[in-house]
Amino acid sequence: MTTARTPVRTAAARRLAALAEGVLGGPLPVRLRTWDGSESGPADAPVVVVRSRRALRRLMWQPGELGLAQAYVTGEIDVEGDLAQGLRAMWAAVRERGLHAPRLSPADWTRTIAEAVRLGVVGPRPPTPATQARLRGGLHSKARDRAVISHHYDLSNDFYRLLLDDTMAYSCGYWTGEEPEAGPAEAQRAKLELICRKLALVSGARLLDIGCGWGSLTLYAAQEHKVQVTAVTLAREQAAYVREKVRERGLTDRVEVVCQDYRDITGSSYDAVATVEMGEHVGGDEYSAFAAALHRLVRPRGRVLVQQMSRSATAPGGGAFIEAYIAPDMHMRPMGETVGLLEAAGLEVRSVESLREHYVRTINAWRRTLEDRWPEFVRLVGEETARVWRLYLVGGALAFEERRMGVDQFLAVRPTATGDSGLTVAEAAGWYRHLEER
Repeated sequence: MTTARTPVRTAAARRLAALAEGVLGGPLPVRLRTWDGSESGPADAPVVVVRSRRALRRLMWQPGELGLAQAYVTGEIDVEGDLAQGLRAMWAAVRERGLHAPRLSPADWTRTIAEAVRLGVVGPRPPTPATQARLRGGLHSKARDRAVISHHYDLSNDFYRLLLDDTMAYSCGYWTGEEPEAGPAEAQRAKLELICRKLALVSGARLLDIGCGWGSLTLYAAQEHKVQVTAVTLAREQAAYVREKVRERGLTDRVEVVCQDYRDITGSSYDAVATVEMGEHVGGDEYSAFAAALHRLVRPRGRVLVQQMSRSATAPGGGAFIEAYIAPDMHMRPMGETVGLLEAAGLEVRSVESLREHYVRTINAWRRTLEDRWPEFVRLVGEETARVWRLYLVGGALAFEERRMGVDQFLAVRPTATGDSGLTVAEAAGWYRHLEER
């Protein structure tokens, strides 16, 4: 019996490896282990485990990044050992060997389909994983934007309590270098203080926090700097959480929490406006209007702080996986384009500070928490959602590490009609020294 089965067991891995090499146009950068226990590929490469024929069927219907992501989150495909090391090695091999996904000719497709038949993977399209976003409505309509935010941020407050530190800041932290062993909570507080200092907040000042998340900046500014804050979010879970914390800390006289779209914010003459990692959700065509809203909402000589992720001009979106599972409709652009859009709206950009390396540390801290408390996450949200987050955090950290993504803080002011920005020469010189030190 063993002898009879051996050729079949060997053929599955070898046939799949040969098929993959034909599609990639070069040697396979990983070792494959298929559902029948057979293996093929370099002995010292990361091991990709194809647990079922359904994974290959999924890739036939949905080739590329999204199909691979679907197979991973459903457990049909896995990577042995540390996922980050595996992805890093695979991407490095792809770059070094110049592997690519060529356009297949009709003859190539015929051979591919014939091989798929022999592997037993031809069949109906597998169902879309339950964790993938399902959206309706026009791109960046208010209803669709609300659904996008809810998909990610309303997962549950308990989930984010488990993942984040006690600041509940879900954005890039800031390590000052003064305390090399500082943990993620200290880095988040340092980031919040940096924002408050850049905005020159003083007691009684009016701050608008657009996309306030779980209120880390809102609560810090109100408590530590005695600021009057209007906190705005589209996520109902976030709004409920911030209101609860405002009551617990006795800040009801300083903080107002509003659950609404930024386009519906009325009033103006805020002394300062902050928006931390919310601009990525605005959209490409809509960003000019967003920048104009920032200008309208802040008083003359008032300051605006935008913390925002960036990406190259050739890949402005978040990628197929991110846009399907994490942040649908996300749009990132090169840092320089954001400067141009802010200034076209009438704001004067006074400084730009990159925090890219800080995001590698921030995301890796979240990833360690996820892995250390994996059983708790699985019990809370299910294994499929936990695997979505594992892939998201691993991929995100590598994107910042390899400079495929960045994150920056833009400090801008709204000048008066005569061009007065309210910044003194000494303040401007101070910011220059700060950026040089970083």
